[in-house]
Amino acid sequence: MARPHRPAKTPPKSKLYTRTGDAGTTTLFGGGRVPKDHPRVEAYGAVDELNSALGVAVSFLRGRRLGKALRDIQNELFNIGSELASETGRKAQAGQLFVQAAAKIASLERLTDEYDAKLPPLRTFILPSGSQGGALLHLCRTVCRRAERAVVRLSHEEAVNPDLLKYLNRLSDLLFVLARYVNKADRRVETPWRKG
Repeated sequence: MARPHRPAKTPPKSKLYTRTGDAGTTTLFGGGRVPKDHPRVEAYGAVDELNSALGVAVSFLRGRRLGKALRDIQNELFNIGSELASETGRKAQAGQLFVQAAAKIASLERLTDEYDAKLPPLRTFILPSGSQGGALLHLCRTVCRRAERAVVRLSHEEAVNPDLLKYLNRLSDLLFVLARYVNKADRRVETPWRKG
């Protein structure tokens, strides 16, 4: 007599929540735990926020060549965030994620020069505004500057790969230029700052 067919057991779905952070601490790559307001968490959290803001900006840039460049930058921000989330001194984790830094920084400089060459020179400060894509890139620039400040703060307390700071510094310059370029492409006139 044949046995009745029993469906294969599916493994239980893992839960999104772990409850391990309920006391206000979080785990770094490498196993160490730190408070959620630790400068390291602030630094990789700011980079994560920048990545999310860039994702919103990219959603308004479909069909543009620079959309791919920004998605590549998003991937690098994940590498940077992962490195920042690594416990200091864990060689298996820290310092191994943001690789070929010199080439990546040079790539940001090339993009900045390329798009800046398509813009009229600035004679005054401009207000961060414009089309949806342009205004969002201005917002990304300010989040990038905050992320850079957070990484600088962390570097006063713990070892930080200096290439991360160089990359974020160049990225904020690029985002400013791209905001201007997108506004020009969208035929939005830049609004000069009026003193007083």
